[in-house]
Amino acid sequence: MKTPRRRVWDISPVLQPGMPVWPGDSPYTQERTLIIGPDCPVNVSRLSLSTHTGAHTDAPFHYDPNGASMADVDLEVYLGECRVIHAIGANCVEIRHLAGRIEDVPERVLFRTYKSSPTTSWDSRFASISPEVIVALDAAGVRLVGIDTPSLDPEPSIEMLAHKAVMKAGMAILESVVLDDVAEGDYELIALPLKMAGSDASPVRAILRAI
Repeated sequence: MKTPRRRVWDISPVLQPGMPVWPGDSPYTQERTLIIGPDCPVNVSRLSLSTHTGAHTDAPFHYDPNGASMADVDLEVYLGECRVIHAIGANCVEIRHLAGRIEDVPERVLFRTYKSSPTTSWDSRFASISPEVIVALDAAGVRLVGIDTPSLDPEPSIEMLAHKAVMKAGMAILESVVLDDVAEGDYELIALPLKMAGSDASPVRAILRAI
């Protein structure tokens, strides 16, 4: 008897030339270096991209000069039960958005702030997460926090208070996922980073699966 297939939600934006990136960061480019033809049996491409392109996870080294690089993080935290919490339309995810939603919470939490994610244009006013939320999640046993925006902190932030709260808690970060079709509830998260030595972040192919 075959095991029933579980529904999968692909929560990764498409990587393609022209996609929005953090202002001043490296654009995504793809160049074909080999093309199938009479003298070549394969297609091969060269990529150029920021480590923070599309759905990505920050290594501790991104915000801590003594933090672990992407090749040295614990993979277990990027794989397992996850809760999606809606804060659609919020400028900042605050403690009030957690009310009644973190009882028996899994070790991973993703916040949806967009009704429809701006995957083709940059939104400088994207939602952030308050440091108080990070503290509350840490107290509840959460080990990974994610959001459907490019950063836990506002674009102009230099203090990066949410990232500092994550650093203090020893949590992992997942950013720029697309949750447009994902209802509130519990899922299985799979978002494994690449094993890149010395890297501050890594793009991921993030998915959710029905439990």
